[in-house]
Amino acid sequence: MGLVLREATLADATLLAELTRAAWRQTVAVTSSGHRETAVQVAEHLQHGGGFILLIDEQPAGAVRWLPLDGDANVWQILRMGVLPDYRGRHLSQHLLEAVLHHAQSCDVDELRLAVRAEQTRLVHLYAAYGFELAPELEYGLANPVEPPPVVMRRRLRR
Repeated sequence: MGLVLREATLADATLLAELTRAAWRQTVAVTSSGHRETAVQVAEHLQHGGGFILLIDEQPAGAVRWLPLDGDANVWQILRMGVLPDYRGRHLSQHLLEAVLHHAQSCDVDELRLAVRAEQTRLVHLYAAYGFELAPELEYGLANPVEPPPVVMRRRLRR
């Protein structure tokens, strides 16, 4: 299996939007904004933050993005991580998460944050294995106000 992770560029905006929608189909609640992702939204994320695309045998298999927290460029939010259904069960999301972790460390970022949707709490254990801790004192600024609030987790990279 030829696994490659590459940094996303603005030219990848349409691909990233398609990957997000396809990876989230039938796994994330239909009310999630990820199901309505557009290339315009992705391009904005890439201009302010960044992303990685996971390729398996040169085929796009998953992606992840990050954005600096409003008002604090030393805190990044991890967004829209997903792996396509045909590639699940191979622990590929760990490669996406590790890529963001290493990139954040090389950029001297202080902290990473992510939100876990209320219906996907099984993911809390995955993120905990990578040093993320529950942060109930934090609010997720992008949360849908008509849904249960997500669980916010953080990983401090510098103490």
